[in-house]
Amino acid sequence: MTLIKSISGIRGTIGGNPGQNLTPVDIVESISAYGSWLKTNHLNKKIKVVIGRDARISGEMVENICIGTLQAMGIDVVNIGLSTTPTVEIAVPLENADGGIILTASHNPKQWNALKLLNNKGEFISAEDGKQLLSFIEKNQFSFASVEELGIVTFNDNYIDEHINKVLKLNHVDVNAIKEAELSVVIDAVNSTGGIVIPKLLKALKCKEITEIYCTPSGEFPHNPEPLAEHLEDLSNKVKEKNADLGIVVDPDVDRLAFVCENGEVFGEEYTLVAVADHITGEKPGNSVSNLSSTRALADVTIKNGGKYYASAVGEVNVVEMMKEKNAVIGGEGNGGVIFPELHYGRDALVGIALFITYLANKKLKMSELKSSFPQYTISKNKLSLSKGTNIDLLLDNISKKYKTVKQNKIDGLKLEFDNEWVHMRKSNTEPIIRIYAESQNEKSAHNLGERFVEELKSLI
Repeated sequence: MTLIKSISGIRGTIGGNPGQNLTPVDIVESISAYGSWLKTNHLNKKIKVVIGRDARISGEMVENICIGTLQAMGIDVVNIGLSTTPTVEIAVPLENADGGIILTASHNPKQWNALKLLNNKGEFISAEDGKQLLSFIEKNQFSFASVEELGIVTFNDNYIDEHINKVLKLNHVDVNAIKEAELSVVIDAVNSTGGIVIPKLLKALKCKEITEIYCTPSGEFPHNPEPLAEHLEDLSNKVKEKNADLGIVVDPDVDRLAFVCENGEVFGEEYTLVAVADHITGEKPGNSVSNLSSTRALADVTIKNGGKYYASAVGEVNVVEMMKEKNAVIGGEGNGGVIFPELHYGRDALVGIALFITYLANKKLKMSELKSSFPQYTISKNKLSLSKGTNIDLLLDNISKKYKTVKQNKIDGLKLEFDNEWVHMRKSNTEPIIRIYAESQNEKSAHNLGERFVEELKSLI
């Protein structure tokens, strides 16, 4: 059982003992800290917060506790119910709210839930804000409202439709081209809120045939909800059975996106952003951003189309910060997260789907042909467990010195960039491990590169 309180949010497993798991006590404490942080940053005004959740079994329970706690602090709540992370992000500024909460543990199993916390822009709170919020938790000093000042709760379930309408109006989304392509699509929504929104989106985009699997928002995930190749066998089989043009899978809160080709092969979550970026920068040359652990293919297509590529530290907050700094027209993370600033600064599977299938329709290619048109790389992901107290910074510094003639990036751990491959080593913020990501031009060489640096790190311990 696990409870993790960090600058990136509060997450844990449901049940068990306070302080060790995500219990009602921990939820009240965390939401009280968030409310205190909002009041500190918005003095002398009535605070309003938007809240939405994925379809996890624990979602309604956690929602009730969060809403009650916010009310007790004198904070008004707009509850948008079953929704998606990007929908809540869009709703916050539309409501002129001061913050937002998404109740989701993203791709984690059903035992988990989490509180994703937003600022008044509908963006994740910064690392500095996160530190301030954690200090409120540590002090455990909260002030609650009198009965005359309790918060008011309103319910609004129109934001999914509003979100879809905003996607349809984007210049780079071409509904007519999609309609003419007569696309047959299979969608796997892992029995979460993607099952509510994605079929509705695909109908609005005029896809010819839509087949749904695991689209009942019950929270009973039929397979591991992380959209990786090894979890997509059912989707691949259904695509082949239906002779569909493509398969789509989203994670429980619908901010990550992956595709399956017409032949049942996985398109590769790394290439979700690559394809969308090629579409955007091909029509509107500009810069792109992803994190250090994302495929080099994004840089290749961006440069090909006349833009510049930049790499940020891992984490959506860091990607967004660099996108704003570099005025990027597209960005995201290699895990299937697409950030399109013309809509909002957040990973959004809805906009990713609309842009991707517009691109596919215009290319007039099969999915497998589209995949083969990109520079081909493979990423190997490894980790090295360490004894508690191991000086990870020293380990990485020693590797840096050993490879001093190799191009390096140290904004998040250490990334070494060789001629046709790279390796990125970074420490976890929550456990004593080093994550080792390696990319090369084929699976074998990527695996060998990753294993090589696992062994080099071991030799220094």
